[in-house]
Amino acid sequence: MKKTKQHKLLVEQLDKKLQSLKSLKEIAIPGRGWIHAIRTALKMSLRQMGNKLSITPQSMKEIEQREKDDSITLKNLREAGKALNMQLVYAFIPKEESLEKMIEKKAHEIAKEIVKRTSHNMMLEDQENSKQRIEKAIKERAEEIKNEMPGYLWD
Repeated sequence: MKKTKQHKLLVEQLDKKLQSLKSLKEIAIPGRGWIHAIRTALKMSLRQMGNKLSITPQSMKEIEQREKDDSITLKNLREAGKALNMQLVYAFIPKEESLEKMIEKKAHEIAKEIVKRTSHNMMLEDQENSKQRIEKAIKERAEEIKNEMPGYLWD
């Protein structure tokens, strides 16, 4: 029981943090990457930026290309940000409304599968349930799964 409460609190706390980042979903990444966009907005040359990182202009250009190609490391992004007097902010933003909704959706999918399988077996034994009873069973089972957070939830 204690572990369940701790887990719920963890999900709530993370959801609260992630909620503040939701508006970032709407921000379009500049076509040539953030480093290039900010560097050029500051009218900083590749040589000047490279000097701040103790690398050649060609290496600086390669870093910008790696950012554009999604092959840059977090370390390189952090260092470039520091050279631009900026802070790297790194986060994941749920595609769903929240972590809680992701868990609910997955629990519902699993519950539906379990109840439908059981219902099918009962139908074969000529003990079919009503649609309302099946829906109620799905809802109840989904709630159990959500609360238990079993290891198979994300299989």
